[in-house]
Amino acid sequence: MADTQHRKRVLVICTGNSARSQMAEALLRHLGGDRLEVFSAGSAPAPAVHPLAVRAMAEMGLDISAHRPKPLADFLGQPFDYVIAVCSKAAEACPFFPGPAERIHWFYDDPAAVEGSEAERMAAFRAVRDDLKVRIAEWLTSLPRRADAPL
Repeated sequence: MADTQHRKRVLVICTGNSARSQMAEALLRHLGGDRLEVFSAGSAPAPAVHPLAVRAMAEMGLDISAHRPKPLADFLGQPFDYVIAVCSKAAEACPFFPGPAERIHWFYDDPAAVEGSEAERMAAFRAVRDDLKVRIAEWLTSLPRRADAPL
């Protein structure tokens, strides 16, 4: 069981909380393991997670089919170590979060806005997913490790 007292709290925000932020949340949980406590939310949450985001994550073995978009208001008053905006509109709408929250901006175009064939649309989701995976892996190497964490 992870020691939640030493876990870094991360909130990933986006406008709809249906694609980019959901994929980032899953990747942060997967790659960060017990080092992180991760949440995501949207400034104007969509009714559901985008099915192509679910499919893109399933391709790499991560199931986000039970995830649901959540409003930023659900997290007001909670302390976070990091607030990561994955779209510029959400960064502008992001309210103040107490504590030492470091704001990080990783802006991505919305893959749900891509028009074209299903293959073209799916390619947009994969591109965001793959870039997020690389970016998150690199970011995690910069986080300080707990003193009691194995090397």
